[in-house]
Amino acid sequence: MKIGDLSKKTGVSLRSLRYYEEQGLLQPERGENGYREYSPFAVDQVRTIQLYLQLGLSTEQIAGFLHCVMKNKEAFCREIMPVYETKLRELDEQIATLTAIRSNLIDRIEAIRGDSASTKGDFP
Repeated sequence: MKIGDLSKKTGVSLRSLRYYEEQGLLQPERGENGYREYSPFAVDQVRTIQLYLQLGLSTEQIAGFLHCVMKNKEAFCREIMPVYETKLRELDEQIATLTAIRSNLIDRIEAIRGDSASTKGDFP
């Protein structure tokens, strides 16, 4: 299938598909005319790439284990565990930072309002 067909079937832009190819995540064949030719398997591959991008992983991280995941099931790919553990640590650090920022903002709002009766839980 051509790149336009793959884009329609997956909902992924042509630009993103070309980027995935540049990053080594997709390897289309090239016809004599130079057009990219994707196998039907590419649909699942693009959907898998999208899943991992939605988990917040980079294309570089995905490239490290995508072949294994596509060939086997995720549970059999040991390469994925360090990536998941690193991402989880990063998220925990971001949550801690955001929690501290939120607390600081609540304190500042309360100080400006002079409202000693309100509690920190009153803010959305």
